[in-house]
Amino acid sequence: MYTFSKNAKLVTYIMMAIGAIALVYGFATDGHRTWPSLLLNNFFWMAVSLGAIFFLAVQYAAEAGWATGLKRIMQAQGSHVLFGGIIMLIIFIAGAMHWNHIYHWMAEGVMDPESHHYDKIIAGKQAYLNVPFFLIRAIIYIAGWAWAGHMLRKLSLKEDMIGGTEPYFKSRKISAIFLVFFAVTSSMAAWDWIMSIDTHWFSTLFGWYVFISFFVSALSVLALLTVYLKKIGHLEIIRVDHLHDLGKFMFAFSIFWTYLWFSQFMLYWYSNIPEEVVYFQQRITDYKWPFFIMLGINFALPVFLMMTRDAKRAWNTVAIMAVIIVFGHWMDFFVMIMPATVGHHFHIGFVEIGGFIGFGGFFFFNVLRTLAKAPLIPKNHPMLKESEIHHI
Repeated sequence: MYTFSKNAKLVTYIMMAIGAIALVYGFATDGHRTWPSLLLNNFFWMAVSLGAIFFLAVQYAAEAGWATGLKRIMQAQGSHVLFGGIIMLIIFIAGAMHWNHIYHWMAEGVMDPESHHYDKIIAGKQAYLNVPFFLIRAIIYIAGWAWAGHMLRKLSLKEDMIGGTEPYFKSRKISAIFLVFFAVTSSMAAWDWIMSIDTHWFSTLFGWYVFISFFVSALSVLALLTVYLKKIGHLEIIRVDHLHDLGKFMFAFSIFWTYLWFSQFMLYWYSNIPEEVVYFQQRITDYKWPFFIMLGINFALPVFLMMTRDAKRAWNTVAIMAVIIVFGHWMDFFVMIMPATVGHHFHIGFVEIGGFIGFGGFFFFNVLRTLAKAPLIPKNHPMLKESEIHHI
């Protein structure tokens, strides 16, 4: 049984305090810069939580046994999604009340032909991009994600108490339903919450691209938590073979992220249509160093440092790479969000990094607190033995 120690709590409290100070400082000095930072950091850690629920559902739907010993960690990661979702709703409502200007389509007069702020292109999207429908969609997304995470956790704990296969088969059904729901809502949330910031631009690949970015981040955090728990004497059935599998997932989906990044970039570059290439032109021109550093971290480092079998089976190497990948994909979301919100006057300073640390602390506080509420190994899971003898 994991215990949320005083030292671990202190670390998360310090991280959250840094984040709170960064937000207060940011709103006191430059609210225009701080609102996008709030969106960036909250969305990133909420998406890491969502990615874990997705991976957990995949294990149930595929009837995979190897990851049974890791399911409680995935469930704990998923516990944060509701908190992140509530903060997302606060950001959206603040935008609708014009407290922030993250979403240009929410600005007054943009869809009114009589206004000098009228934008014909944005007005053409009014049937989809309007505040009531936007908020309704967001509530449906968040409620569905949080419900699935809650039910999979609840059934897993029930399985510990009563045994049998009934909770497992119910979990499998919920997972199958959730995966269909997730396939639609994860892409729609990416369109609504990130792509609509650049209201004139769109990409049919964007939902997949955002999903892969937060999914590989979720896998990396899962690996990091696994290494941490193993180092302090827990997860006795988890061996280097399980770590190897996590490392393979991290490596493979880093490559897949690069494939999607290049596929999206190449098509726009090749067609060279002005209203389409402006998205990348702005990022390459004004965000040159974050743009190319992000690309190097998310593609080159996993290729060079995680390609070998030995690297994927080394606990410290996987942990270090997990931290690097998480930061790299945070930079990816930074490059997605900031150009259309703060323009070329961007910063990666105390407000942004402090927010990343603070929301990270909030995420890990919720995860570790959830881990401490139940045994780390689901003792009555019907595939527990398969996980124990994995690769033997």
